[in-house]
Amino acid sequence: MKIKGINHIALVTSNMDQTILFWRDLIGLRLIAGLGKPGYRQYFFEAGHLNMLLFFEWNQVEPIPEKDHGVPVKGPFAFDHLALEVEQKDDLWEIYDRLSAAEIWVSEVMDHGFIYSVYSFDPNNIAIEFSWTIPDSDLDLHQNPKMLDLKPTYRAMQGPQPVNNAFPEASPTSDGDKRVYPGEGSEFRNRRNKW
Repeated sequence: MKIKGINHIALVTSNMDQTILFWRDLIGLRLIAGLGKPGYRQYFFEAGHLNMLLFFEWNQVEPIPEKDHGVPVKGPFAFDHLALEVEQKDDLWEIYDRLSAAEIWVSEVMDHGFIYSVYSFDPNNIAIEFSWTIPDSDLDLHQNPKMLDLKPTYRAMQGPQPVNNAFPEASPTSDGDKRVYPGEGSEFRNRRNKW
C-alpha cells in the first residue's frame, strides 16, 4: 500500500458564497465540483494536482473561535491549521498583498528554516498558512528527515520508515467479498452538469 497524498481535507462553513468568494476569488483555487440538496451542500476546491479542500455547508454551524496557529490549547481539540504549499517565493507576497487589500489580517513572511510562510484566517476562522519550501537539499525534509526533538518519544526513535510487525498481519479481503456501496457523490456519474 502506498499513500499518494491527501485527496481532500473536509471543512465546514455556514456560508458557502462567502467561502467561495475567499477561496476561489481571493486565493485563486478553482471550484471544481459541487453537490447539494435542501439543507446541505458539499463543494470541492482544487488545491494542487489531485488535492482538494472540501467544504460542507451546514446552516446551523458557527465559525470556530479564532485560535492562533500552533498555540497549545486545553480540552477536546483535533485541528490546528491548514498549510498550503505555493510554487514560487513571490507567491507569498502576492497572497500577502491580496489579503491586505481585502482588509483581512495576514502575518508578515516568516522564515522557519526550511520554509517561508504567511498566516491568515478564512471567513470561517480556519487558521491557514501558505508556505514556500526553501530549495536547499540539506533542508528538504522529504529527502533528509531530521529529528531535532530534545526528548523524542520511543516510537519516534524507531526512525522515519514504517516499522514492520507493529500491528498484527492483515488477511487480504477475497475478491468475492470486495463490495463497493453507494455514497454521497455517486451522482457525479449520472447527474447533468449545471455549468
